[in-house]
Amino acid sequence: MAVIYRDSDANLGVLMDRTIAVLGYGNMGRPLALNLRDSAFPVLIGNRSDEYAAQAYRDGFEVLPLPEAARRADLMFLMVPDELAPQIYLTSVAPSLKRGDTLVFASGYNIAFGLIEPPPFVDVVLVAPQSTGEGVREGYVAGTGFPSFVAVAQDASGQAWPRVLAVAKALGALHRGAVELTLQQEAELDLFSQQAVLPALHSVLQTAIEVLSREGFPPEAIYSSLYLSGELGFVVSKWAERGVLPSMQAHSLTSQYGTLSRMARFKEVKLTRQMEGALDNIRRGDFAQEWADEYADGYPRLEALRRRWESMPVWQEEQAVLDALRRASNG
Repeated sequence: MAVIYRDSDANLGVLMDRTIAVLGYGNMGRPLALNLRDSAFPVLIGNRSDEYAAQAYRDGFEVLPLPEAARRADLMFLMVPDELAPQIYLTSVAPSLKRGDTLVFASGYNIAFGLIEPPPFVDVVLVAPQSTGEGVREGYVAGTGFPSFVAVAQDASGQAWPRVLAVAKALGALHRGAVELTLQQEAELDLFSQQAVLPALHSVLQTAIEVLSREGFPPEAIYSSLYLSGELGFVVSKWAERGVLPSMQAHSLTSQYGTLSRMARFKEVKLTRQMEGALDNIRRGDFAQEWADEYADGYPRLEALRRRWESMPVWQEEQAVLDALRRASNG
């Protein structure tokens, strides 16, 4: 079993002599910075001059160019998108790194696949929220926290673990317990969810819509029954709260029997092989190279895939159903 850290495992005092900078004030950088400040730690923001920098100014932070923020700080959160991070690290962070500095990542991606290689004299740690940026902020404000992973990839100072746990506590990441794992494991789990679980779910939904449509069910009923009603989201939220099988006790006996008696029918060897292949592709670094090439070329395949999926009748019909339901709810 993995080690799970709680608030009692952390000492905020180890951060008192640290100058903290959040580099990148986007979807995750902003809530992390706000949470740190609300935990009484002054925070510098490093960001280029754009709408995110303007938001940081409005939020009352001192905003600096990325290289200046990195130079002044000795504990830095690199919160820019994964594909941008290697170049920003090389140009704006690496030149000013000094012995005793701590680099904090919210994703293990760039370290795990060798796209960022910090020098041996700095600490490299991970606090990876298992939530959206909005959820990170809401969990902190509510005092409930949010699930997260923590890791140490490099302990140059001998203080990396006390520091990462203090950071996690200041962010609110230890209220619900933070699971220890490696940066490689975090990156692989994250990519596996994106490339195996979510595609499978999309495929199941699309197939269900197509079958029900051929059988003459009204589109409004199909989409509402499958997910637009919010029932599916509610069920999944209860999985997170209680566990999959315990949450099933809240369903009717008809539902319980129907689900449990038919579940084995969908246990496909082909699906197992596809998921194993997806994980192998991730672990070999094939996807990391593919995504680096895609970014370097200006995202041509991503844009083509978006256009292809947006043009599919099933998703165009979904939007029509949503519009109809909104009009109905507005009277």
